[in-house]
Amino acid sequence: MKIAVFAGDGIGPEVTAQAVRVLDKLAIAGLDMVEGDVGGAAYYKHGHPLPEATKEIARNVDGILFGAVGDFSCDHLERALRPEQAILGLRKELSLFANLRPATLFPGLEGFSALRPEVASQIDLLIVRELNGDVYFGEKGMRTLEDGRRQGWDMMSYAEDEVRRIAHAGFKAAQGRKSKLCSVDKANVLETSQLWRDVVIEVSAEYPDVELSHMYVDNAAMQLVKSPGQFDVIVTGNLFGDILSDQASMCVGSIGLLASASLGTRQTEYGTVGLYEPIHGSAPDIAGQNKANPMATILSAAMLLRHSLGLEAEAARIEAAVAKTLADGIRGGDLGGDASTSAIGDAVLERL
Repeated sequence: MKIAVFAGDGIGPEVTAQAVRVLDKLAIAGLDMVEGDVGGAAYYKHGHPLPEATKEIARNVDGILFGAVGDFSCDHLERALRPEQAILGLRKELSLFANLRPATLFPGLEGFSALRPEVASQIDLLIVRELNGDVYFGEKGMRTLEDGRRQGWDMMSYAEDEVRRIAHAGFKAAQGRKSKLCSVDKANVLETSQLWRDVVIEVSAEYPDVELSHMYVDNAAMQLVKSPGQFDVIVTGNLFGDILSDQASMCVGSIGLLASASLGTRQTEYGTVGLYEPIHGSAPDIAGQNKANPMATILSAAMLLRHSLGLEAEAARIEAAVAKTLADGIRGGDLGGDASTSAIGDAVLERL
């Protein structure tokens, strides 16, 4: 039973350190943790944001706990060497195609949501985002038109097998929840989305117990703030999922509370190999100041235990400890409190 810890840049090392403390406190028999370099930190140390040594570690573990990547001092580098390529490279290396992003409002945090408390209290949803396709991995470039104007271009595309496998992930997730799946696309203007919708409908025949609905992405964005309680599981593409999941984070009060799991197809004797990370960025403006909220990373560690190691009871313990910490009023600056990164970690440990 082996996991990798890739802390990365900015606040990444600070928040992952608290998650590791939580895992250590659980004293899971046979659990081995190994560290690796990613992002800007890896570039300055090895000359690449995803060194071969890090990829080798990733290939030989059951799951990865990931901090964050992003360093303004690397903005001048060619795109292939920028810190963000580390996470894109790991997704490709491990064929991580399904991103699970739960969004649930913790009791007592209704006042911190951007929504009215009675609306925010309804939020209990899961966004299943496809990770390996769309404009993120399509061909792209810069060119000069005949009249001298510069033009940037990115190709959005999905093959039907890519849609089919993420659709299965969405339906299976819905079966474990309230059996409602909303597929989000833009089929009224995009051929890519029309294929998406057609394939999702085809796959739905295999899941007669799940209620399927469809929604255009602009309407979905509106409905997330108007009536979020209508959603159970949302399945969508890479670009739309990136935007909607960040929107959902503010609906529940803070981006510092949202964990995520990126799962592939490879199975071990314990579960599905995956990468787990908070959805917030590296926040270089507060790096090294002991101010970052580590709860999203701690909750990501809980997802790792559940999906990659099959340790449901231990995952539930972590989630209960985080909920109790919040209920007791221990909060970081993102939630109007003054608790430091390490103090929040201490509080969660006390409640495990």
